[in-house]
Amino acid sequence: MSVLLETSLGDIVIDLHTEACPRTTVNFLKLCKIKYYNYCLFHNVQKDFMAQTGDPTGTGSGGESVFGVMHGPKERYFEAEINAKLKHTKIGTVSMANAASDATAAGAISGSQFFITLGENLDYLDGKSTVFGEVAEGFDVLEKLNEVFSDEQGRPYKDVRIRHTVILDDPFPDPPDLQVPDQSPPPPQDILHSTRIGEDEDLEDPDVDPEELERRRRAREAKAQALTLEMVGDLPFAEVKPPENVLFVCKLNPVTRDEDLELIFSQFGKINSCEVIRDRKTGDSLGYAFIEFDDQKSCEQAYFKMQSVLIDDRRIHVDFSQSVSKLHKDWISKRVSRGQRSDFGGEGLVRKTRYRDDKSDPAGSEYSLVFDHGGSVANGRDRPSPKDGGSIRDRSFRTRDSLDRRRERSPYRDRDDRDDRHDRRRRDSRERHYRRDEDRRARRSGRSLPS
Repeated sequence: MSVLLETSLGDIVIDLHTEACPRTTVNFLKLCKIKYYNYCLFHNVQKDFMAQTGDPTGTGSGGESVFGVMHGPKERYFEAEINAKLKHTKIGTVSMANAASDATAAGAISGSQFFITLGENLDYLDGKSTVFGEVAEGFDVLEKLNEVFSDEQGRPYKDVRIRHTVILDDPFPDPPDLQVPDQSPPPPQDILHSTRIGEDEDLEDPDVDPEELERRRRAREAKAQALTLEMVGDLPFAEVKPPENVLFVCKLNPVTRDEDLELIFSQFGKINSCEVIRDRKTGDSLGYAFIEFDDQKSCEQAYFKMQSVLIDDRRIHVDFSQSVSKLHKDWISKRVSRGQRSDFGGEGLVRKTRYRDDKSDPAGSEYSLVFDHGGSVANGRDRPSPKDGGSIRDRSFRTRDSLDRRRERSPYRDRDDRDDRHDRRRRDSRERHYRRDEDRRARRSGRSLPS
């Protein structure tokens, strides 16, 4: 006959001596069945001696037998069943606590409180308490229980409680007055208020620096949030970390495309994938992208160099990616080689020119770059030259789409269209005059023009 105790430190399985002390085991089994021991505190834990529990009040002075629960206070206690053959000789011996004021065999009485021995050869307990069971599984839990920190009264600073009781085998029928709940009841309010340090909290060393304590607290909160995200499916697993070779780029111009960013950022190293995030329905750019470099060093270099760089008249913001949604295999999109994308079949063209920055530099600085990669990046210009002490952050990049859109917004667009209409009219007029002259010459010669 066995009972499983689910504690905050782990599970303990207790085998009961039903034949040697039937009344005591009936009391224990039925109290477990009505969930009387749920949330009971191990209120007295003494190293290498014993761990006592079974008092719902957690004070050590409460609790009553199952007979008192059914019939009232007059049967709160019952006479102890002390068997001389059952002794406290080994770790894991389970005994009822003596509720009498004098710890003698003659006046020993039992209620609901019991204890589990944490030491061997405790013969001075023999004859004073009823041994009714022994631990069959969960000795590792007893080792943890033996190492808890307790105050002068033996109460652990960090609460250790019985969370749930499960009856594995019960040979005794239920008394007719026994009311068994359908499910485990919630913890009473008095138990919640009596909590000193929660079972899910860590016991802090008072000598630790306050900043270190705050760091630990934030780490616990982050871990709890990660576990929540794992349970709802937003994280593949709680301990996941963001990749160190992926760069997050935001504040992008809507016209900037994947190949534009890839060509611009490829100066820092090999890029495995570059993806501008777009709306699923409309396909419009959402203004941010993820760039995966082949190694972490290239990613760090791009982070320090490309912060606040102008791309298509937008000053971008660069940061290391904190997203883990793209750690799956389907995140790495199927890339097309640069030669296939380029209209020229190569790696793109770079042309060095001399750019006159101001009147103090009449000769100009040789660093202005023009990229042409399949009609992608059209212009990249630095001010001033990096070899003259300039920074890459002053570089401005323009893409083909950006230039086309800029032409559409040009105030001279209407004038250009008007000039084109005039050119067509003049061309049509010349053609009409030519046809008229040909017709006159044909009539004079007596031949006809083809229809």
